Amino acid sequence: MNTSHTTLRGGAAHRAPARPRRAVFSPARLGIYAFLLTAAAFFLLPLYVMLVTSVKPMSEIRLGNLLAFPAHFTLDAWSAAWQSACTGLDCNGIRVGFWNSVRIVVPSTVLSIMVGAVNGYALSFWRPRGAGLLFGVLLMGAFIPVQVMVYPLVRVLASVHLFSSLPGIVVIHTIFGMPVMTLLFRNYYASIPQELFKAARIDGGSFWRIFFQLMLPMSTPIIVVALIMQVTNIWNDFILGLVFAGTKNLPMTVQLNNIINTTTGERLYNVNMAATILTSMVPLAVYFISGRWFVRGIASGAVKG
Repeated sequence: MNTSHTTLRGGAAHRAPARPRRAVFSPARLGIYAFLLTAAAFFLLPLYVMLVTSVKPMSEIRLGNLLAFPAHFTLDAWSAAWQSACTGLDCNGIRVGFWNSVRIVVPSTVLSIMVGAVNGYALSFWRPRGAGLLFGVLLMGAFIPVQVMVYPLVRVLASVHLFSSLPGIVVIHTIFGMPVMTLLFRNYYASIPQELFKAARIDGGSFWRIFFQLMLPMSTPIIVVALIMQVTNIWNDFILGLVFAGTKNLPMTVQLNNIINTTTGERLYNVNMAATILTSMVPLAVYFISGRWFVRGIASGAVKG
């Protein structure tokens, strides 16, 4: 088949040059596909092992066929991980840690996003005296290791009677989330035209009125980005929950560690795998549901400024 075509220009026929057809299976394309498939297999193989192990009985796991499909499919390990696995002296399953994590994540996420949004708004538009220095101090806080500040924070919370309590761990997560949230919102607001803010000021808008009626409704993309980051970071936290939450408010990650590292009784690998998957389901669901919103928020100004 002739891929060239004829065009009429000024009454004369001109034959346009044929475009070269790209090879469907060029060496470069095959190399890219091979790399992507290898990377996907590398990351999906542990998940596959966890899934198939969690639905096998222990008698089948002891045979050592790690990659084999289950011959006797069962969800008993999932039920035990959720309802009856021992997380220490209590054997109420990992569901207790799930609800503790929910009680920690919801207020911590809301407070850290609100504080970061107000800080970013103030540093972008109002620019108080010393705003640059304050922003630099906040950024320094984002790079200080958590372990350095654990003991001082323990002393401070103990002095105000918030140590080993739900309000205490919420305050801690709000403090540690504030630098990154301030950076995100400050850079996002820096991409908004200053004329909008100046027009609102001319119309007599106050600090809070401009924030709630103008800036906050325009912040949906970056709020989604901040929401994804804070939910996943706080849900996956271990050391802060272990130190500051107290025995009655231990999050799901701490109770998962207690299930897996128990030294009494038989080591139930299927229960351990089921408990691990249950613990990671919330971050996975957040990424799968809101992944495109995360990319859209980053592209709309989260890393500008």
